[in-house]
Amino acid sequence: MNIDLTGRRALVTGSTRGIGRAIAETLAGAGARVAVVGRDAGRAGEVANGIGRDAAGFACDVADIASVTSLVESVEKSFGQIDILVNNAGLTRDNILFRLKDDDWDAVLDANLRGAFVAIRAASRGMMKRRWGRIINIASIVGITGNKGQANYAASKAGLIGLTKSVAKELASRNILINAVAPGFIETDMTAAMTPEARDTLSGQIPLERLGTPNDVAAAVAFLASDLASYITGQVIVVDGGLVM
Repeated sequence: MNIDLTGRRALVTGSTRGIGRAIAETLAGAGARVAVVGRDAGRAGEVANGIGRDAAGFACDVADIASVTSLVESVEKSFGQIDILVNNAGLTRDNILFRLKDDDWDAVLDANLRGAFVAIRAASRGMMKRRWGRIINIASIVGITGNKGQANYAASKAGLIGLTKSVAKELASRNILINAVAPGFIETDMTAAMTPEARDTLSGQIPLERLGTPNDVAAAVAFLASDLASYITGQVIVVDGGLVM
């Protein structure tokens, strides 16, 4: 069976590059109308134009409550409704515990966790009325395993997993399914800057012996957004090549 999202409207935060862009492109390729979201309105518009299929660009600072609330309202006004919400946007400010500043803790928790909470709260209202919705939160394997120098990031992603499970229980009776996808090491701008030796060492730790691609993550998201996953909620789908099995 093919994934068919024809007629669905999707909002994907942090979708102007990397994993988020791959998700937006994959959902659009399956027939969904997609709201591409980034901090820069011009960049979001460019990506949306490249996607086509009635995609549209929107600007949002996910760390700001008012900005996230306004985003949901704007997308609903433009698209008519939001059927699929993908909380992908986030940031990192890594440092060891004793050098981690309060502002760095707050910035990461605000963007990665509170932003997702606000988006879910706003978008789920319309989903509840229509008794249909799909929410996919992009977590991380470090939210499961922890990681040195990423106490703030790991805490935000672990919190996102807890949020996913709790809200999944609250909204299941309204046919709103909420799941998380936890990527492992994925090909990004950061990994592209690694030395060949460092990449080989990293790949050697992964049973599948390669880094993942943004499309690997996007495929899992598209599946969870579709009717093929209509009996799956409150789960964490780990996309990591077997690293933390």
